Amino acid sequence: MKLTELMTMELIDLQLKGETKDEIMEEMATMIDRSGALYDKEAYKQSLYHREMEGSTGIGFGIAIPHGKSNAVKQTRVAFGVKRSGVDWDSLDGEKAQLIFMIAVPEEQAGNEHLKILQLLSRKLMDDEFREQLLQAKTKEEVMQLFEQV
Repeated sequence: MKLTELMTMELIDLQLKGETKDEIMEEMATMIDRSGALYDKEAYKQSLYHREMEGSTGIGFGIAIPHGKSNAVKQTRVAFGVKRSGVDWDSLDGEKAQLIFMIAVPEEQAGNEHLKILQLLSRKLMDDEFREQLLQAKTKEEVMQLFEQV
């Protein structure tokens, strides 16, 4: 599985507008919805909030990976957004999240599908240079080229 198989240019936003975790989650869920991957955006958002209540998806290093498994999802998708000023995501290290990956997975594929994606992402995101390249990317094309490595 390659990350780029689960993404399109319309699922990348290099200038997220939201100022809070909820605003960013709304913005990114809308991106996934517009891509045609959802049956019901509100139900998908509920799966995101439910997951956040279990524990923050702010993993530290300026990264958040909100994810939801739901029958409201038609097909697995990953959206990516950058919030250069950062947003408080209740991360374990107290750092604001600047790189946000949102994962949508259909309930019936929930078992290993989202774990594979999380595994792919976390391994690469521990690389300081890779994170810096994502932050510095000026175009969606540059981002997709970086994700080709994942």
